[in-house]
Amino acid sequence: MAADDPGIALPDEESWSNVRQLRAQAAAKPDEPAYFHLTLDGSDQTLTWAELDRRSRQVAAAMAERGVGYGDRVGLGIRNSPELVHAVVSSWILGAVPVPIRWDVPDWELERLKEVIQPKLYLSPDDLGWIRATVNDDAPEFPDVLSPNAHGICSSGSTGTPKVVLSHGQPEFGPLSGIPIAEFFMRVTRPQRILVLAPMYHINAFATLTSMLSGDQLFVLEKFDASRIVDTIERHRITTFTATPTMMQRIADLPGIDDRDLSSIEWILQGAAPMPPSLVHRWASLIGAEKIIMAYGSSEGLGLTVVTGDQWMVREGTVGQGFREAEICILDDDGVELPAGEIGHVYIRSPDSPGTTYLGDAPDIRLTADGFGTVGDMGHVDEDGFLYLADRRVDLIITGGANVFPAEVEAALIDHPDIADVVVLGLKDAEWGRRVHAVIELADSTRRLTLDEVRAYTKDRLLAYKVPKTVEFVDALPRSEAMKLNRSRMVEERGG
Repeated sequence: MAADDPGIALPDEESWSNVRQLRAQAAAKPDEPAYFHLTLDGSDQTLTWAELDRRSRQVAAAMAERGVGYGDRVGLGIRNSPELVHAVVSSWILGAVPVPIRWDVPDWELERLKEVIQPKLYLSPDDLGWIRATVNDDAPEFPDVLSPNAHGICSSGSTGTPKVVLSHGQPEFGPLSGIPIAEFFMRVTRPQRILVLAPMYHINAFATLTSMLSGDQLFVLEKFDASRIVDTIERHRITTFTATPTMMQRIADLPGIDDRDLSSIEWILQGAAPMPPSLVHRWASLIGAEKIIMAYGSSEGLGLTVVTGDQWMVREGTVGQGFREAEICILDDDGVELPAGEIGHVYIRSPDSPGTTYLGDAPDIRLTADGFGTVGDMGHVDEDGFLYLADRRVDLIITGGANVFPAEVEAALIDHPDIADVVVLGLKDAEWGRRVHAVIELADSTRRLTLDEVRAYTKDRLLAYKVPKTVEFVDALPRSEAMKLNRSRMVEERGG
């Protein structure tokens, strides 16, 4: 379809396409590196701006030959790689919509996701060779168009109805694009040297492509590896990264981490879940509290709350205030706003939110008449409007009529020196309705804790009804490469 055909959104004077921004970077600094691919075997690869531009146009031509056109969705079941980046940019070149997908899900689950996404083209690990084989001397020019949606993100495709979030926003680049959150609180050196720890099917990792287009350099790990991360920070003088609490725990637990050179780091962003207080203090000792920023948001893009490490130190446990005019309200089950200090459903709205849609049959998020939305998290605000999360409503354990939030129990257990990782589940129980059950990964597989030892440790930290009634030890928790767990599946595997 030509650029002037009806139905195609052309960039306006105040913003322009991500593809035009890529071309501008390639013209201004063709031989400077834009993307560093870091493999586990050390066979790293670097892409210059000119290479990224040329290869993406070549891949776009090959995708067009496979029938991809304006508005089509392209499923990308590919591990972090240059090929993944080429495929994303190529989708934008064609006016198509890239949807990164986990490549390691079972076939039945992948088929359900495909049914929801309905991609015109799906690229799997088997297609990496095909993408590489598109290299030739011809890199055709394409008209500058805007895809109808910037991307789709698979927020939850592992249990129940697959949840694929389609952004209403277009892949536009403008004055605010690529500005790091940290610049609202501190001075940031540009270009940044950004280490990408998570798979790019996760929204926080995918979003670093916007930072790259703004001129920052990406150092992208093929797969999370704590030792490789620290080596990379030292070798490439990394200035920032975004991580989940589990990732940060594994880095902090590395032998000798206190003696490593982390001085190049200017700031880090932590998201996905609240950090246990002990882990915040640990990272404050490693790099300084003033370099830590924590944020709370969702793939649905309702809005963000943000808190700096210094603020957190005087409001321990908070995930921050509304960022850039985002507003928070806490409602009860009947939609009535609750006062400060009372736990309820967390609702957010923001003028920056472009809005999203779930593909397929996933139920829409709950919205109030005045535009606040919730993704199911629970928490409270203090008198100054700082938000404190309790847990997701769906994960709440009602045991003997009392409410237990798994995150609170997990935060109490993770401080035990023999515990490397833990997840708390609510399992069926004839006496209690649901019992609090802890699944524990030990730091040393040769060391065995007992139920009594675990209970004794948590009794000093939790009310009695929150203490685990049963404990299970595993060699490793079944985390995805984004360090997420499927609690529902774990409950089902243990009898519901």
